[in-house]
Amino acid sequence: MQIDLNADLGEGFGPWTMGDDATMLDIVTTANIACGFHAGDPETMRHTIGLARERRVAVGAHPGYRDLIGFGRRAQFGVTAREIEVLVAYQVGAFQAMASLAGHPGTHVKTHGALGNACADDDGLADAVARGIRAADPGLAFMVMPGTATERACDRAGLRPIREIYADRTYDDSFNLTSRKVDGAVIHDVETALTRVTEMVTEGRLESVTGKRLPVEIDSVCVHGDNEAAVDMARALRDGLEKEGWTVSSTPAR
Repeated sequence: MQIDLNADLGEGFGPWTMGDDATMLDIVTTANIACGFHAGDPETMRHTIGLARERRVAVGAHPGYRDLIGFGRRAQFGVTAREIEVLVAYQVGAFQAMASLAGHPGTHVKTHGALGNACADDDGLADAVARGIRAADPGLAFMVMPGTATERACDRAGLRPIREIYADRTYDDSFNLTSRKVDGAVIHDVETALTRVTEMVTEGRLESVTGKRLPVEIDSVCVHGDNEAAVDMARALRDGLEKEGWTVSSTPAR
């Protein structure tokens, strides 16, 4: 039994840092690197990818809306599918250049924040993301939320899916993440996260906030790097999953 453990990293900017990337990279097996729109900058990207290479951690592009102030978590109304296709292709291209500079080719793409939420619930926008990925490199996998529009778009585009669940977020009955504005939507308690994830990957089911168990395929588990409990949570998840007999490793490249 194999499972990937991923985190969103490289989300600093200039002299400002977010999270403990170096420690997280000692624990996770895949890192999603911010591409400069919601967070990150060229040197932060190159440096973080270099750290991942040293630790043999797989890396992927983590494109978001152009929203540094809001960290890419604010909804962007009126953005067209064509605009999303272009902004994804642009950011993935920038990521690939930094990955090449660091000598550590990327394996996948995962959308960030409000962009990811919008695409999970809209087939047209999800198709636009898939087209942007294919334009940059059709060999890259698409990290998707299972049961949502992104998974369907991935299939239509002929991209390889990496089906991801979140250790530190709750879900509604439609496989979508509950809004961060909802009390309890973000999980900070390590034991709660470990119990939930162990049950989900073992049973192949997501538990929604209403108690429904939704059948899904799961390839990867994410811990948000900006979660205040990120390091402790990631470490507990890796240790706990390995004790349950899971091999924690990145998904095969290409």
